[in-house]
Amino acid sequence: MVADVPIGAFLSGGIDSSVIVALMQAQSRRPIKTFSIGFEDAEYDEAPFARAVAKHLGTQHTELYLHPATLLEAIPRMPHIYDEPFADTSHIPTVLLSELARKQVTVSLSGDGGDELFGGYNLYEKTEQVWKNMCGIPQPVRNRLAKLLAQAGTMGAELHTRILGEPRFFKRLYRFSELLPACDDRQLYELLIAQSRNLSEWVRDSRIPPSINATVPWDELPELRHRMMYADFVRYLPDDVLVKVDRAAMSASLETRIPLLDRRVIEFAWSLPLHLKQRFGQGKWLLRQVLHRYVPRELVERPKQGFAAPVEDWIRTQLRPWAEELLDESRLRQDGFFQERNVRRKWDDHLSGKGDWGRPLWNVLMFQGWLTAQKNQKASVTPATPAPDRTRFAMPDGAELIQTT
Repeated sequence: MVADVPIGAFLSGGIDSSVIVALMQAQSRRPIKTFSIGFEDAEYDEAPFARAVAKHLGTQHTELYLHPATLLEAIPRMPHIYDEPFADTSHIPTVLLSELARKQVTVSLSGDGGDELFGGYNLYEKTEQVWKNMCGIPQPVRNRLAKLLAQAGTMGAELHTRILGEPRFFKRLYRFSELLPACDDRQLYELLIAQSRNLSEWVRDSRIPPSINATVPWDELPELRHRMMYADFVRYLPDDVLVKVDRAAMSASLETRIPLLDRRVIEFAWSLPLHLKQRFGQGKWLLRQVLHRYVPRELVERPKQGFAAPVEDWIRTQLRPWAEELLDESRLRQDGFFQERNVRRKWDDHLSGKGDWGRPLWNVLMFQGWLTAQKNQKASVTPATPAPDRTRFAMPDGAELIQTT
């Protein structure tokens, strides 16, 4: 909070951001300025929760609700802001949130890091439960069962769709069949975090680089939850979350600070036993105890949502014309990165409701959008007069001989 410029904080109403804002307000004589983003889709909208926390703490709160026109204006700017194919579904609201905050402050604090340090992701509980239920089944039996469930899920989904509509049960059955062949808890975790469990369906000549897993000493950590937390801490946090927040904020000339990633907090969190992070099926137990000193439980205790955007619905509705252009089959074929027929089939199924392929399609769209931006940028550059081609040769005495052609 030490700054010579106005400061504020991002507030979603969840545990992490609420802890940060509560501690900030407790140390400030003036109302802290807080900012949040809202969605028209109630399933994703955390703005009412943020508003309730802000009111209780007495902050000066500002919120912005996203509308189709705002999205259409923001989408073309994403490749230039991130300068790479970046497909985190919350990067658009993060950019808009940063722009909203920058109108009033120069520095904004964020609650990132709490899930990785204190075990807050729902995925941890899910992975533990799934592995507990399947690890006792012999591997050959699991492989055979996976094939049977996949067939049943596919056939059932097709029949159910014709008669009753969206087949959620059969989708889950098929997804579970994809998990059964996992040979250990690490492979199960990798399957659960994958947005597509069969990359070859989407990407030509696809493979996962071995270096992805080399950074995680999986077998050196005794508890499965700590293994997953560490994997997210060294991969997902720096390669996704912090990239998203930092580039979004800097595009608006906003400085972000992340108190939970202070070195002392990190060392303290990793020194704690697991029972101080996880209790009664919930993560972040210790953070919750701190927060409950400042905010009533009923304002913050609810199922975890996460700061995601409803891109699955957006590309079916207001963003459909933009998506249709980028997913044109001839365009995909010409670019040569994706399996164009499979991508088009997934796109048609997503539009009709036969399948829910929003997340992997969003990945394709973000790549295609970035690729288009690169092409347009190169095309807009006027070729200059070629400079002389100068070749440098190192001489034995350390001098350089420059040959101009």
